[in-house]
Amino acid sequence: MPDASMRGGFRYLSLFTATDHYLKVQITSVTLELSFQPTWPNLQAYSGYFHSSDELLNRIWYAGAYTLQINAVPPQTGRVWPLLEKGWRNDAWLGTNGSSIFVDGGKRDRATWAGDLGIALPSVFVSTGDFESARNALQLQYDLQSKAGELPMAGPPLNFFGSDTYHMASLIGTYEYLLYSGDLEFLSFNWVKFRLAIEFITAKLDRPSGALYVTGSGDWGRYAQGGLNTAANAMMFRTLITGALMARWQGYPALAANWEEMAYTLKASMNSPRYNWDPAVGAFKDSNLDASVYPEDGNSLALYYDMASSLYHQNISDRLVTNWGPIGAKCPELSFNIVPFIESMEIKGHLSVGQANRALELIRRSWGWYLNNPYGTQSTFVEGYLQDGSFGYRAWTGYQQDYSYTSHAHGWSTGPTHALSHYVLGLQLVSPGGSGWILAPQFGDLTFVEGGFTTPLGKFSAKWSLVPGGYDVVYDVPAGTIGKLTLPAAKSGRPTASLDGKELHIDVYEQYKGQITILNAAGGKAKIRIAY
Repeated sequence: MPDASMRGGFRYLSLFTATDHYLKVQITSVTLELSFQPTWPNLQAYSGYFHSSDELLNRIWYAGAYTLQINAVPPQTGRVWPLLEKGWRNDAWLGTNGSSIFVDGGKRDRATWAGDLGIALPSVFVSTGDFESARNALQLQYDLQSKAGELPMAGPPLNFFGSDTYHMASLIGTYEYLLYSGDLEFLSFNWVKFRLAIEFITAKLDRPSGALYVTGSGDWGRYAQGGLNTAANAMMFRTLITGALMARWQGYPALAANWEEMAYTLKASMNSPRYNWDPAVGAFKDSNLDASVYPEDGNSLALYYDMASSLYHQNISDRLVTNWGPIGAKCPELSFNIVPFIESMEIKGHLSVGQANRALELIRRSWGWYLNNPYGTQSTFVEGYLQDGSFGYRAWTGYQQDYSYTSHAHGWSTGPTHALSHYVLGLQLVSPGGSGWILAPQFGDLTFVEGGFTTPLGKFSAKWSLVPGGYDVVYDVPAGTIGKLTLPAAKSGRPTASLDGKELHIDVYEQYKGQITILNAAGGKAKIRIAY
């Protein structure tokens, strides 16, 4: 088969007989050429891992990792655009001179969409650890930047612009890449373009509210985007906060302070009933242009990206649950559809406010349903599906009623992979490469979890397990790093902590939260027991 005709993704082929009479065929051997993950001699060499007391969650974590692996492709294998009337051809250039780059899906669209990276990249960094493909995908955004500072919505061969949210996804994705890779040279190389991109988007801040007024209305497929949109403003808040961190890494403290001031001005406005907060409902409205929808993306990102006031956290989490059906979260801003991209935001939103049980339930309900579905791939994650369980995602809103157009290996649907490592295991990075880290596990209904990932500083791993009267926590991280332990505790009284049998000082006990904090945990290996 010519390279241009390789369909991309999945370890299978289809055989058809070209005759209408009986034919006996004996297959003695099948060999498939795989085009994904082109720079890896060993396709099983993941740098991250995860294991827990729930086998379904384990399968979901690895299915997310495998989906992302399928989406790392050679740069000469993009899907041609405009599309062919019949068949397919995958020999378009994806815009990088590197050897591998992330695309949205292994079969469709086989192009780098910036918005997808917001969910895909954090999951990559805790699983496959493919920094090369991530770096090339992000560098592409800066290479294609317009003179005005706008970053593309999608790279070659599509070359789409006109999305404020996807523009910001590239900036947030840059932070996530630096956090895990420690590649500050990448930031220095692109710093002028990064600042121009910030200036481009902050020029759209409304006065006097300081909130983003969206004019680049391209987005992930929601019915409408524009005005003082909640999801876009949550992304704007995150863009400014992470931008400030990167400005400090570059040695610009005054610039960082300015961006932080802009962020908190925006936050105050968005949390006001004068703008998008609806105190009667306990959720954010979609925008100043549409008060009839309480969106899944906007309310989820308000939690995940910390735009929402802490006073609203539980109300928002409660409201999101009202959209759940038996096979996932119904999406108000795209009716009749269930969208794992947005559900990925939701599970992280619940986890961000300590609602681990809710997040785990939604993961099992949606991703577990698809993974066990005999009509799915049973190994990767689908782009989206309808509330009735059919694979007609966006069939009536852009996909021309074509159920076969739905991608069944979409990186934007891999949020559980990152969520389980980052929140449930609880191993989080706070400084480039992991020089600073936090261990903040959330138990949910699990009895043990272990996992880890790798950065240029070395391997980071952790494990927690419940024991009678408390639990054990083990971590093993590179020497020379400094961490903070934020650990569950009973609300009935102050627990005790011991390290290798010796009592360990607890710096903070927050009884109302049921949480303790141990500061300045040294890198290396340690086993801690918490007794209630």
